[in-house]
Amino acid sequence: MKTRLHALWIGLALIAGVHPALATLTLSITLTNSQALLYWPSNATTYALQSSINLASTNWVFVMDAIPAAYGSDTALTVTNASTARFFRLISLPATTSDGMALVPAGSFTIGNFISSWNGDVNTNDPDITDANPTNVYVSAFYMDTNLVTSNQWATVSAYATNHGYSFDFPGAGKAANQPEQTQTWSDAVKWINARSQQAGLTPVYYTDAGLTQVYTNGGYSTIVYANWTANGYRLPTEAEWEKAARGGLSGQRFPWGNTISETQANYDSSSSLSYDLGPSGYNPIGNYPATSPGTSPVGSFAANGYGLYDMAGNVMEWCWDWYAGTPYPTGSPYSGGNDPRGPASGAERVLRGGGWPFNVTLERCAAREGGFGPGDADNFIGFRCVRGL
Repeated sequence: MKTRLHALWIGLALIAGVHPALATLTLSITLTNSQALLYWPSNATTYALQSSINLASTNWVFVMDAIPAAYGSDTALTVTNASTARFFRLISLPATTSDGMALVPAGSFTIGNFISSWNGDVNTNDPDITDANPTNVYVSAFYMDTNLVTSNQWATVSAYATNHGYSFDFPGAGKAANQPEQTQTWSDAVKWINARSQQAGLTPVYYTDAGLTQVYTNGGYSTIVYANWTANGYRLPTEAEWEKAARGGLSGQRFPWGNTISETQANYDSSSSLSYDLGPSGYNPIGNYPATSPGTSPVGSFAANGYGLYDMAGNVMEWCWDWYAGTPYPTGSPYSGGNDPRGPASGAERVLRGGGWPFNVTLERCAAREGGFGPGDADNFIGFRCVRGL
């Protein structure tokens, strides 16, 4: 089995017979009665396996993404014989996409307030974070906007949206073209994301009926929203996805880059009262606040994290899909662990993450959660960014 795959698209009919020549390619196939064992490269962190019943399909279904390291260097997928041919393809995943997104690879990570160990004693590192108990969570690979949605991006999509039957509670706000869009409700963000999907020719994710037939285009904070998790359109990140992305591949750090923060790394209000806040004290001058309000800064003004994502701490808070819930954690909470958690089934407040320009360092930490805002609330420190599944 080769360990390198070069932008390969493969359709494999895994039924009673598979042409033996396929086994000489970069994949290894072993047939056993009515099953086929399909092996693929061990360096699969940038590959995904998809399936379809039609080789010419435009809607391939996700099967498996990056191989968890615990599986070892040779990983097999067993496919049971069926009466209908099943085609598979292994696709190469680019690190960045043409629509300004970066790949966040699949894998397990510790969500929440990390644990430190010293002299055999195990304690939470930041005891003031009481609603984010550290838990192991597995998150499938996805793409995330490298930058916050900007004011000019909002304007472009919302113009398309209003010409196609959408309505918004807020017209949009941002200091300048490259500044983050802010003062947006969760409900408006979700509708705008649907419009972005449709404008790009993708299937919208959000609907107003359980049957997923009525695209969410109108209605405010009281509208019940359903998500089609198999759609290929844009969506908000789940809370688990957001935190995995924010950590940038690091483990057990307060911030996307390490354990300390300064105003050369993020747009926030430094108090310099905590040892890990290196200041200098006060609002970050990059936001020009209070001379210019709000104190947002141009997106991408600071260094990106390990996944190539900007402003994962500071500037504006970011909406997530999940309903907020603290302890005791309800079913669906990412703090209960599991694979691809999507939050509780209901609630009163949606999760916000990442801190923002008017807040001190405590809200800028990767594990910090904000749950005080419902889907109809908006303020000039609230924005969002999009993700998209494979």
